[in-house]
Amino acid sequence: MFCDVEEKIANKNKLLFNKKSKSLRILVETMDEIDHRSLILWAFDCSRHTLDKFEKRYPYEKRPRNCYEKSLEWSYGNIKMPEAKKAILECHRVAKEINDTVYSAYCHGIAQACSTVHVKEHAFGLVIYELTAMVLENGREKYENQVTEQIKHYLNRLLFFRDNKIDNNRKWAKFLMK
Repeated sequence: MFCDVEEKIANKNKLLFNKKSKSLRILVETMDEIDHRSLILWAFDCSRHTLDKFEKRYPYEKRPRNCYEKSLEWSYGNIKMPEAKKAILECHRVAKEINDTVYSAYCHGIAQACSTVHVKEHAFGLVIYELTAMVLENGREKYENQVTEQIKHYLNRLLFFRDNKIDNNRKWAKFLMK
């Protein structure tokens, strides 16, 4: 199931997953089918855990939390894109500043999830970066179970947001209502 990931590890690739990863086939198909607003809800939901994990390791680094909060405000229509974009880029900057490949990947994942407000395809960035971080964190011998469980979690949450139109009770920015 992870032979393509093993190949990327052997080739010393920085990112170990992509849309062609065999282990992500069903997830990619489901993400492609889901509407933009449901995918935004999914991205915020799934990235909360990643953000909490990042903050435990780097409690004084506030830019990823700011990115998350500004992007939420943007999705509500309370702020404009430039303000959220600045926070997202600052989150990516944190990922480049810290000397920690695992948490750098988690941080990039948070920024990608928050960018889903702009374009739904950014949601997959959370998957790529977070799963890569999990492989790096757990090591080559121990990652498969945790990554498999995370993929199941992603899929279950996607199906939840697809099937339960909870976005109808939420305030959305006008550009997301089209």
